[in-house]
Amino acid sequence: MARRTIGAGAGVTLAASDEGDGPAVVLLHGLTASQRYVVMGSSTLQRTGHRVVSYDARGHGSSSPASAPDAYSYPELCGDLAAVLDTLGVQRAVLAGVSMGAHTCLRMALELPERVAAVVAITPAFDPVEHADPQRLVRWDALSDALRGGGIEGFAEAYGLQRIPQAWRDTVGRALRQRMAVHDHLGAVADALRAVPRSAPFRDLHALEQIECPVLVIGSRDEADPGHPLAIAQHYAELLPHGRLEVEQEGRSPLAWQGGRVSKLIAEVVARAES
Repeated sequence: MARRTIGAGAGVTLAASDEGDGPAVVLLHGLTASQRYVVMGSSTLQRTGHRVVSYDARGHGSSSPASAPDAYSYPELCGDLAAVLDTLGVQRAVLAGVSMGAHTCLRMALELPERVAAVVAITPAFDPVEHADPQRLVRWDALSDALRGGGIEGFAEAYGLQRIPQAWRDTVGRALRQRMAVHDHLGAVADALRAVPRSAPFRDLHALEQIECPVLVIGSRDEADPGHPLAIAQHYAELLPHGRLEVEQEGRSPLAWQGGRVSKLIAEVVARAES
């Protein structure tokens, strides 16, 4: 695996990995996660003839903080993705992202469609109607304050694990603490927790109707992942001209948590984009 440090402008450096040969797949993680939390440690893509690029978003993992506390908006996140592609010489790729990463991929498909062969949007959550409600930000700001004031345990307490059904609570709590422990700059993650939810990746959901490349939407059922409503994933898939939806069977572990299965679905999307 080749580890790279990529300059993204304004003093931001991104910690990236570049591994394998073949069609390029770029992995983008969600808010408070890192590059290891897209296909959950699976190496299926590398072993099946793909070039896999992943990176920690600004302020996350081993990447540097942004130049200002509010510099975590989708235009900046999309600019970081373009910097990764340019630095690594990737002209066109399949983009696969989780939540914040999914929104960044879709924005890139709107802004620079010639760079995007296909998208795998995993548990998207942007809802323009809810986004306009100021009360929505109260929870995000509380999480930011808890992380800044109480560290990882403060964040875990504010997250409200008690709202998660008992069947998933231990798994979610363990994963939450593990992913938070990889960040070099918890203060930057706290900044991102305020800035990202205030930014819109695109003006409204009808913008999705302009995306011409294939898009696989991976949803999760609300019992285990209420923060990423299945109804939103379904709506995205319906609006996208070449969209389709995959979701786990009822009672099963969320598909988004199954790294090997997600990798195989990404490989299928790559094969269709290459044909």
